[in-house]
Amino acid sequence: MKILIEREPLMNSIQNVMKAISSKTTIPILSGIKLEANDQGVKLTGSNSDITIESIIPVEEDGIVNIHEMVPGQIVVQAKFLPEIIRKLPDHQVEINVDSDLNLQIKSGHAEFKLNGQDAEEYPQLPVLQTDNSFDLQIDLLKMLIRQTNFAVSVSETRPILTGVHLKLENDLLELVATDSHRLASRKITMNDSEQLTFNNVVIPGKSLSELNKILDETQETIQVSVTDNQILFRTKNLYFLSRLLDGNYPETSRLIPNQSKTVVKVDSKELIESIDRASLLAKDNRNNIVKLVTKGQNTLQITSHSPEVGQVEETLETDSIEGEDLKISFNAKYMIDALKAIDSDQVSINFTGAMRPFVIRPEEDDEQILQLITPVRTY
Repeated sequence: MKILIEREPLMNSIQNVMKAISSKTTIPILSGIKLEANDQGVKLTGSNSDITIESIIPVEEDGIVNIHEMVPGQIVVQAKFLPEIIRKLPDHQVEINVDSDLNLQIKSGHAEFKLNGQDAEEYPQLPVLQTDNSFDLQIDLLKMLIRQTNFAVSVSETRPILTGVHLKLENDLLELVATDSHRLASRKITMNDSEQLTFNNVVIPGKSLSELNKILDETQETIQVSVTDNQILFRTKNLYFLSRLLDGNYPETSRLIPNQSKTVVKVDSKELIESIDRASLLAKDNRNNIVKLVTKGQNTLQITSHSPEVGQVEETLETDSIEGEDLKISFNAKYMIDALKAIDSDQVSINFTGAMRPFVIRPEEDDEQILQLITPVRTY
């Protein structure tokens, strides 16, 4: 095998597939990157059994030549050293040669590295997804869906199903939901061409979505999403991202969302984030980072926090309006800030149903497509 390739696209592909490689794998060869040269270009593969990422470098794209010379072949090379070697090479072109004894030579400018390779035939065969259950999304829209939900997955393995995001598609409505049982994030979008596809219990590991979000560029190009019983595939022109799905039934979350409210607060979200952030400065010593909110009249909120060892903070915030009953409620400051940032709207409407009932945050324009729910904390 021989490749003469531009360093930048090679480095980008290595960084992409590295996100699937774990040093703790039980299958030693999976600690390496599979490098394959064929007529289409150069394909790099990384896998940890849960996630598999393939990144393809085409010979030429948009008039730019990536690969100048190529003799087909394949090899597995240790991922531990390859990224740093390629990053620090002196020239913008890299020559890679592999001999019949699986010795890998990397040359660039005056630098030359020799690495021991492994037989690519021993690398596990990747599953080929046979499914008609596919739909297309704009990449920037998928990234927004992930950003607005994935932060709310559970980080505890006590209920493994909650460490994933629940994907549901029916009647041309795609919904992503994440909850750790203390908070919930939900985002819906209308699909125009899902051709009556229906998915109901697809739970994607939060870690997979996090890595996918890092790899994808903010672009309006489309990504194909394909689902089978136990795997999900995200595919673009030059990227193949396969993740296992979580086993088990995701809890029915729609019943957690209150359908009425006793107190409605409409407020500028940026000002509310800053007030809660300041109040939480003294609460961070507390295990739960608790901030208390009290309504005062028709348009004023009082936000307070205290730590017995440190002191207390009190701040008033003018709102657009407060309707309904007076309210005193305590909540986790980080959860509130995360929720407000995810909604990403200038004005929000917060619907409370009492001091110990979960409350719902939506954009003020009453957008049914996005919702954040937080469970309060008992402090009195």
